[in-house]
Order: sequence, then structure tokens, then C-alpha cells
Amino acid sequence: TSDFHIKHKFNSNREEILKRAVKAVKYALNYVDDVEFYAEDAGRTENEYLAKVVQAVVNAGATVVNIPDTTGYCFPDEYGAKIKYLVDNVDMKNAILATHCHQDLGMATANTLSGVINGARQVEVTINGIGERAGNTSIEEVVMALRSHKDRGFDTNINTQHIYSTSRLVSSLMNMPVQPNKAIVGRNAFAHSSGIHQDGVLKNVETYEIINPKDVGIDDNAIVLTARSGRAALKNRLSLLGVKLGSEELDKVYENFLTLADKKKSVNDDDILMLVGKEARLNRIKVEYLQVVCGIGVRDVASIGLNIAGEHFEATATGNGPVDAAIRAVKNIIRREMKIHEFLIQAIDRGSDDVGKVHMQVEHKDVVYYGFAANTDIVAASVEAFMDAVNKFVD
Repeated sequence: TSDFHIKHKFNSNREEILKRAVKAVKYALNYVDDVEFYAEDAGRTENEYLAKVVQAVVNAGATVVNIPDTTGYCFPDEYGAKIKYLVDNVDMKNAILATHCHQDLGMATANTLSGVINGARQVEVTINGIGERAGNTSIEEVVMALRSHKDRGFDTNINTQHIYSTSRLVSSLMNMPVQPNKAIVGRNAFAHSSGIHQDGVLKNVETYEIINPKDVGIDDNAIVLTARSGRAALKNRLSLLGVKLGSEELDKVYENFLTLADKKKSVNDDDILMLVGKEARLNRIKVEYLQVVCGIGVRDVASIGLNIAGEHFEATATGNGPVDAAIRAVKNIIRREMKIHEFLIQAIDRGSDDVGKVHMQVEHKDVVYYGFAANTDIVAASVEAFMDAVNKFVD
């Protein structure tokens, strides 16, 4: 409906486009009762002409009229004013207005919310904000923004506790990793690395979190230890690892921690236990060998040998695929109640000979432990990631 599209894409004029819009709606009504009309590039369409088009298609029987900011051009106040203009100047009958915003200038979510505030009652959104060019409005951002501002009087019927798992599913199936600092579903969305922030979160989580991670399906927030972390964060992590230190001991370990943190981007559990002289704990169980037989038309079988505190154990198991068989073999040796919550495989680059990274979350006694490994053999990487997590709770 914008002059850009009418002239350059259709080589037409406003009057002809108006006729084609009505004709298209009437044609669709021959087949379905619920017809959505899409006024492409409405964001750059003059409001008076847009209102004329919307009125014409509503009169023709459209039940939803979509007002897309196709190029992501609008500012939130401008897009909101456009929706309000249509609400005030079009007899919508029983039809509703829908938003469809793009992220070209980083304002898709803001524009969508502005549209809702000004009268739109359907929002067109995508998981993780995937979409044409820079992407579309993220469903998770809109849902949680409305949920966080209940005083606005808007909400959705979305079960928010499935947001994170759905995000990971889409990311995996489409081979599109989620950027770490992505709002709501990014790896760092609930991670705190600043010392002041960490201290505040440990005292009262609401000091720096407006959303409970569990509300979107994430087990808990994460205190990421860096050179900016304070004593409170280090003491908390040591406590989670079962290490208790006196004040003087903590001061000494903290000094060594800062020296190490200056050299590394982040400090992991292995590093912390090394600082307090208990690094052997995370290496108590080692994989001595792993052999897997798999293929088409054969049963997947895995044999594994583990070294546990110097003692050798072996087991064999079958499973639904080589990874499942290997994990079952490990469980035949380490008989603990363990449940895998998340299992994510990512290639570092591309190609069949690439190194694969495996992230895993393993629950034991209501506590979730994280495991990580990288290997050119994805089955080996999976077992090593599982063992990385298991080593953190097996005494």
C-alpha cells in the first residue's frame, strides 16, 4: 500500500491497488470465512490512504487487517499513532487490527507493544525473532513484557514455562544459534557477572531481575565468575561446590581468584576447586575407552570403561541411537538417580570434520549440574559432557 511498492513493484496507482485489495478479499471469501488482509509496507503508507484501504477491505469482509512495518522503518510513537489513527477513523465492524513488525532498526518489539497499547488485538511474532533480514518481533519478548506490566491490562494465553525449551528446539532444528545476550532466552539473559550485581542478586534476586527465570522454563539464574566478581559471589560458588572457608582463607583464595580471572574470560568450577586444592574432585571419574556400534538395520550398542578413583569398571548397553546407548552404559556403572534436562549440540564451524560442542544439564537430587565437552566425535563429546556434569555431584 505504500507509494514505494505501488509505483516500483506494481507499476500501478492508488485507485487500482484499492480495487485489487477488495477483489482479493472477496475471492478469498469464496473458500474461507476468516480472511486476513495484509497491507504490505503500511509503515511507510500515508495514514489517510491506508485508512481508506482498511475500510474498503473490512467492508468487503476481511476479519483481520494486518498493518505491517515491513521494512522496520517506524519509530514506536509513529507506529502506535498509525494504529490509533485507524482505530479512530475506520469502522472496523467486527474485524481486528494486527501488528507485524520487523527488526531492521531494532524496534520490532517496541513497535508491536505500541501497536497493542493503541488498539491492535493480534500480534504476529516468531520464536527467537527469526525472520526476513534482521528478523521479526520475538514472541518471548512481547509475552514477557506484557506479563511483567500487568497494570497495562494486557496478557496472552501463552504458557510461558515452555518458552525456553521451545526457543532451544527452534534453534536446533533451524541450525540458528541464539545470541548469548538475547532478551529472555539468551544464554546470558539471567547471568550476572558484575560484582555489584552479583552481591545484590545474592541478597535479593529482585534487585536485578524483573523476571523469574523459572517463569520462562529456566531452572535458575547464573552467577558468572569474572574479574569483576566480588567475594560474595566466590563464597556462594564455593558453597555450591561443598567448600566452606573461613574469612582469612576466603581472602587469600579471592586474591588468587582475581589473578586467575585477569588471565581468563571466566572462571569455571574446575578452576575454583584448583584454587582451594580440591581439583581432583572434578576428575574423579575418567573415561578410559568408549566403543560404539551403530548403523542402519543394526542394534545400537555401546561399551564403556570408566576409571573411578583408580578403580576400573566396564559396562555395555543398547539404546535408541549411539548417544543414548553410551549414556545408558555409564548409568549401568554409576547407579544414581540422574535426569538429563537439556542436551544441546552445536558445531563450532561448519563441515563434517568439524568439532562439535555439547552442553548438557543433568539433575540429581533436585539440583541441576552443567556439563560441557567438545570433540570431533559427537558421541564421545556427549559422554564427556555427561561425565563433566556427573563429576560435580558424585563423591
